[in-house]
Amino acid sequence: MVFTLLSFLSCRQAAKKADPKILADENLLHQNMEALTKVIIQDMFSPPVSSRIYSYTSLAAYEAMKHNEQDYTSITKQLHGFPDMPHPEGNKQYNFLLAATKAFFTVAEKITFSTDSLKKYQQEVYDKFETLLDKETFDRSLSFGESVGKNILERTTIDNYKETRGMPKFIGVNEKGKWRPTPPDYLDAAEPHWGKIKPLVLDSAAQIKCPAPPAYSEEKNSTFYKTANEVYTITKTLTEEQKTIAKYWDDNPFVIEHSGHLMFGNKKITPVGHWIGITTIACKKTGADAIKIAQAYALTSIAMFDALVACWSEKYKHNIIRPVTVINELMDVRWQPYLQTPPFPEHSSGHSGISASAATVLTELFGEGLAFEDTSDLKYIGMKRNFRSFNQAAMEASISRVYGGIHFRTGIDAGAIQGREIGDYILGRLKLKEK
Repeated sequence: MVFTLLSFLSCRQAAKKADPKILADENLLHQNMEALTKVIIQDMFSPPVSSRIYSYTSLAAYEAMKHNEQDYTSITKQLHGFPDMPHPEGNKQYNFLLAATKAFFTVAEKITFSTDSLKKYQQEVYDKFETLLDKETFDRSLSFGESVGKNILERTTIDNYKETRGMPKFIGVNEKGKWRPTPPDYLDAAEPHWGKIKPLVLDSAAQIKCPAPPAYSEEKNSTFYKTANEVYTITKTLTEEQKTIAKYWDDNPFVIEHSGHLMFGNKKITPVGHWIGITTIACKKTGADAIKIAQAYALTSIAMFDALVACWSEKYKHNIIRPVTVINELMDVRWQPYLQTPPFPEHSSGHSGISASAATVLTELFGEGLAFEDTSDLKYIGMKRNFRSFNQAAMEASISRVYGGIHFRTGIDAGAIQGREIGDYILGRLKLKEK
């Protein structure tokens, strides 16, 4: 009891030292996102599920933050299935950065698992604001943020996520050219029903399709066989740079490592989390203000969400076999890909799709020629890389899947085409400002 009291007093004393700059410090939005990313990694959410988490939380933050200026439009009003968002009361005082933080975590706490760390982080933030704002403004800002978050959560109940949790598993089919579980762990397919999730901007998962894969064939002169042989040939003579690129963009949220009879898992950011990290870097490099930051997170997340719904619909429609299965059966039984093959069908490449969609949105927001150092993965795998543009990064992410031996070139090209088209479609549909 004494320890608890001392801890409480210590926290309160620390809060009293809060820097007034926090009241308008746009970096708080980045810190909030980093706290969420840590939980997504801890909870081992798949790329599709992580795109859902990032989208709803980012939209909540934006819909609260946008009231800091008058000319920013509601994004949710232009999306499918969202209720009207609440509005601030008259001329009463709010701190919209605090409201955005509350909205963000109101959603995050309901759609993630390991929320204890989020609650601790939040309380530290709220304590600082409480010492700097009058009680009415503080309470009003929290209440407004919470109401925005609750309205966003209404959409999470009708997007088919809950329904897909109870749908049958998929373990592949014993048919030539079709996906089957892959080594080393032969796991069931991940998220086989994600194509049934309701998109945010697209009218349906099938609205923007990717180019079809080549027909399966064991004839050595066929397009399919040549495509598989390309993967086999490239991976046998990978350069150090190609290995670096493959490892850098692996972004497998949970790789099961094997060492003799031992098995252990390595947790990392998802491909979605990687591009959220790039969004953070772009915002910081360009000196974006809080509303622009909230908007960038929301739009990039939306693009990746819809890209993954569309991609997963295509994956399980075509149900294409992975390179490791083809090469082991037709070319070299001992061959292994450089990266561990994710447990779902090949066509098209999800990483290619979300990278292209995210790069398309970020290019529109920050410009084609924004060079940047990507440190998104630095704390997780100790690597960083430099890029001349978002599109260059997206293209490298795409080809990394061939270097890793987990995708055919036809799969990455199709994913990139679909992702760019979805990014362009979203930018064409959404009005971002009133003027």
